[in-house]
Amino acid sequence: MEMLNLYQNNYLIVFVFLCLGILLPVVALFLGKLLRPYKPYDSKYTTYESGLEPFGDSRVQFNVRYYIFALMFVIFDVETVFLYPWAVAYEKLGIFALIEMLIFVFMLIIGLIYAWKKKVLKWI
Repeated sequence: MEMLNLYQNNYLIVFVFLCLGILLPVVALFLGKLLRPYKPYDSKYTTYESGLEPFGDSRVQFNVRYYIFALMFVIFDVETVFLYPWAVAYEKLGIFALIEMLIFVFMLIIGLIYAWKKKVLKWI
């Protein structure tokens, strides 16, 4: 019976945190809407509020390669972060983890070569 109560208490804690995680942002946004000053006027709705009159189109087209280049950087940067825990616990993990990490690095190198061949890393 005691184990059942402990099990139910764990779900109760999760439920309380879930309710707080939903309720606190909703209450904060609602209170912010109630307490903020509401004084609309035309100059607030302009594209720039720096005192200069906007000119031309505010949308600027960027080349997609810049985004792909940034995504490639983020992917390889995040992937290399996985090397740190392995390097810290290298002595405890043994040869099996070394082989797994070599396979992981090999797959990263294959992805890098593929991106290089597709000229994704070419900066315009």
